[in-house]
Amino acid sequence: MWLTLLYGCAGGAALLYALYRWVIPSVVQYHAGLALVWHDTIVEGLLNALTQTTRPQRMLAAVQKNATRGDPRSVVKAIDQFCRQKEWAMNVGDEKGCILDSVVTEVNPATVLELGTYCGYSTVRIASLLPPDAKLITLEFNPHNAAIARQVIAWAGLGDKIQLVEGASGDWIPKMKEKFGIETFDLVFLDHWKDRYLPDTKLMEECGLLRKGSILLADNVISPGTPDYLEYIRNSPRYKSQYFRSHLEYTKAEDGLEKSVFLG
Repeated sequence: MWLTLLYGCAGGAALLYALYRWVIPSVVQYHAGLALVWHDTIVEGLLNALTQTTRPQRMLAAVQKNATRGDPRSVVKAIDQFCRQKEWAMNVGDEKGCILDSVVTEVNPATVLELGTYCGYSTVRIASLLPPDAKLITLEFNPHNAAIARQVIAWAGLGDKIQLVEGASGDWIPKMKEKFGIETFDLVFLDHWKDRYLPDTKLMEECGLLRKGSILLADNVISPGTPDYLEYIRNSPRYKSQYFRSHLEYTKAEDGLEKSVFLG
């Protein structure tokens, strides 16, 4: 009887592990909504409780263990490996990251604003491609994420290129000229709260932070989605927009980046 019970428990545990590790992730990777619920709510909450750490802390540990200090690309690679092999996270990711890289290289910006630092993954990707005298300002609302991002950026050896600012984008955008001496931004990467894309874009317009030719690059415009932003940016005579189809980070669900040129 006890042996049967033991075998039953072991079999149940093996089944649960297989569901957690392989079956459910394989199913949800094709559906953005399910993927976000599974990875960003269920798995993250479970691992936080079991390890008494946060996902950003676990990501930082992976960087410190696997990336070479002072090598930005090794930091990016370490985070991508962590997110594909260990634990999903909402960075721009490796697939869309290549699109981000190509836009940064094309624009060759002297001034960049990133809205939404999270743990510094896209910050490192952008900064590693900037010319020597370029200025990158990145805004992060969550102070815990900002603390992790500072360590990731320092590990990549890019601290002198990046100014990380904590606080709400709606509070900081009107202060950019006064606090940082910025006249306009050549490139703005939007990757923060999705309901802030449109109001922050309009705020940047009002504050004169966009010049003719400034580029807005917006992530996650399909998943989780920014319908009000897309409707505005695609129909406004002030912008010329292009959609880059891709996938939600580390999944096979559709997502993409919207690149918009400010026409003045």
